[in-house]
Amino acid sequence: MIPGGRARRALLWLAVHATAVAIGVMFLAPLAFMLLTAVMTDRQALSGELWPRGWHLANFAEVFGGDMVRWTVNSTVYAGLSTLFMLVSSVPVAYALARFRFRGRGPALVVVISAMMLPPQVTMVPLYIVWARLGLTGTLWPLIVPQLFGDAFSIFLLRQFLVTIPREYADAARVDGCGELRTMLRVILPMAKPALAAVALFQFFYCWNDYFRPLVYADPDHWTLAIGVATFRAAHHVEWNLTMAATLLTILPVLVVFFLAQRVFIQGVTLTGVKG
Repeated sequence: MIPGGRARRALLWLAVHATAVAIGVMFLAPLAFMLLTAVMTDRQALSGELWPRGWHLANFAEVFGGDMVRWTVNSTVYAGLSTLFMLVSSVPVAYALARFRFRGRGPALVVVISAMMLPPQVTMVPLYIVWARLGLTGTLWPLIVPQLFGDAFSIFLLRQFLVTIPREYADAARVDGCGELRTMLRVILPMAKPALAAVALFQFFYCWNDYFRPLVYADPDHWTLAIGVATFRAAHHVEWNLTMAATLLTILPVLVVFFLAQRVFIQGVTLTGVKG
């Protein structure tokens, strides 16, 4: 009876979660294919076999070296500094739009939303001219420095979360003698950790995967992983095992960061749309 009961519970669970299981398999299948191909020999990778005859982990060591290290460092610097600068600049703006009552707050929010709708290709040429005159083209600084002026999407997402925090917390802090800056840093932001984690991960993932803007501004010494892997693929166009190994090494940091912050990230995304 016990094994039969367990089997029935397993079948019931599978029936209830069939859609989720199917979607999970669809997302995991490409990762499994990349992993299996990455540990094959170059000759076997060109065949129709799906399971490797031997696990050639030396492929990863062959890929990760020289240019790959430099590309990884450039991507880390680009994504890390952009995320840090975005948080420093966007949090005060979102706090002001959510907590302060001032004339022009509505139009200011409309400007933020309008900036979200502006395609980056529209401003690419004039911005490139500005950075060229400043002598910063050929580096990643034209991609990092603008984050000091805020990010429209992050401001909007943080603002949506901050308006859900009851004003009584800030009022109690002011009664205790806290100014606005201390209230924001000591009271409001600790309660907004899910939203902060969400916008930080969005920004980090966007910069880590960014291909177009580094291709426009950066010289080969400042290429990121997105450009580097494309170049690597062109140089090893028939060595699919090395290409898959390079791709796995590229997405590994993103997977690690996401799974470590998965709970707070989902909580932040879920709660940012509770109140307008």
